[in-house]
Amino acid sequence: MSAATVAVVLGTRPEAIKLAPVVRELARRDGVTPLVVSTGQHREMLEQALRLFDLRPDVDLDLMRPGQSLHDVTCSALDRLKSVYRERRPAWVVVQGDTTTALAAALAAFYEQIPVAHVEAGLRSGQRYAPFPEEMNRRLVDQLSEIVFAPTESARAYLLREGFAPDCVHVTGNTVVDALLVARDHVRLAPPVIDGLREDALRGKRLVLVTAHRRESFGGGFASICRALRRIADEAPESAIVYPVHLNPNVDGPVRELLGGHERIHLLGPVTYPGFVALMDRAAVILTDSGGVQEEAPTFGKPLLVLRSVTERPEGIEAGVARLVGTDEASIANETLALLRDPARYAAMATGSNPYGDGHASVRIVDLLERSAASPAPPSRPASARREGPAFAASA
Repeated sequence: MSAATVAVVLGTRPEAIKLAPVVRELARRDGVTPLVVSTGQHREMLEQALRLFDLRPDVDLDLMRPGQSLHDVTCSALDRLKSVYRERRPAWVVVQGDTTTALAAALAAFYEQIPVAHVEAGLRSGQRYAPFPEEMNRRLVDQLSEIVFAPTESARAYLLREGFAPDCVHVTGNTVVDALLVARDHVRLAPPVIDGLREDALRGKRLVLVTAHRRESFGGGFASICRALRRIADEAPESAIVYPVHLNPNVDGPVRELLGGHERIHLLGPVTYPGFVALMDRAAVILTDSGGVQEEAPTFGKPLLVLRSVTERPEGIEAGVARLVGTDEASIANETLALLRDPARYAAMATGSNPYGDGHASVRIVDLLERSAASPAPPSRPASARREGPAFAASA
């Protein structure tokens, strides 16, 4: 009996990172074989991540063009994925998370009546426009999927409340933990050079690592974040702030205008994935509005402050390893300075348990896919109720 083809569709760096362990595990099995399909949604950053895991796409759709809208990317992906699915006829299509690539890949597979498996299902902020468009993307992909891989029990509970059949929902842990353990070992053996960052700039300093790029913070939110970062740098001379700045002009412009020129604030261009892993490994505190970094920081035991008012990843908040601070200047600065100055407060967050996984999520996922591919028909489940769930809101 020939191995069943499992199409793994990705387009952004986070998807590549989180799906790389799944692809590698698929390649180790006899009953399934991976077909890696790239939309190229994040061209350069995607390729960097794939190289770290010694992977390359089997199919490259090369979709991205300057100035494309969400409508443009979605329509192009739907059209080109239709051809790939009809030619290759995979037994399953695997997508991850909440990107435009994930939504288009799941919808195109549904149109071809190919079952979809969703890695990292069930995350909810409870607000359809925050994060935008990711919150709605994830809900729709869950609806289009025959089998959903929830990273945590909380995510599973959301799916069950929405009407998903219990035998279609599987708690696996998050594959980002699998990927990070590999990447961490790699960068510790061969520390990467980070463009624009001198080693002597960090020597003897406590590193505060920052990532912020969300659309909902454009304008006043970013100005407030930047004022907080400048205050932290001014009031904590023992610190050094490192901020890889997103190339979007709505981010890059105000960040460089408000933070440029400070001797302890280091504004970098986009950092390679190994470089970012090395920075997380070295950081004392991490500030982020990224969903992925909310899962990554606990793997390194680093206190995390979330620059958002709500999060679809409440497990870190509940475990005490993360805290919501929103984009309020005083909240960001006060919480960061408290962590830098109060060893007991710092230890309480740094020593919490990681709620996102144990490094074996990809094995659990591929076990289920391999068994399902050998079955005559995939499971089905009723359409779930569409309703807003409770949100975890930042305190004032």
